[in-house]
Amino acid sequence: MPAADLVAALTAARLTVATAESLTAGLLAAAIAGIPGASAVLRGGLIVYATDLKHDLAGVSTDTLTSDGPVAASTAEQLAVGARLRCGADWGVGLTGVAGPDPQDGREVGTVFLGLAGPDGTAVIRLKLSGDRWTIRVGAVRAAITELVRSIRGG
Repeated sequence: MPAADLVAALTAARLTVATAESLTAGLLAAAIAGIPGASAVLRGGLIVYATDLKHDLAGVSTDTLTSDGPVAASTAEQLAVGARLRCGADWGVGLTGVAGPDPQDGREVGTVFLGLAGPDGTAVIRLKLSGDRWTIRVGAVRAAITELVRSIRGG
């Protein structure tokens, strides 16, 4: 199970993680919390489904939200940084995207931006997922777990 791999990788490296989730609305944090030992590595999470909460809770700049929108690479990066800083974690993960059924702000259904903020900097990955709302949301969580494990292990 990928979430078990993440908890194991974080535990082995003595690192912690926090999330700021929009389209996944807490699914990533819930997936991590479902694994025994998660309490040692999961600091917490922010559910920032509404655009104003991306700013108010996660610290995404108003300029970014105005110019780039809530579904953008810059927003995902700032979500990840905000999760890391506001929850006091070694790693922050930001997820924003369009689960459908309709496009949003000019972004096609299945467009997801995954932000990772860690001890050595930040990265953003653009994903193109397909399926219904649930499938897209679960796919975003799986991608986040996979990429975070890769980053922790130095790959």
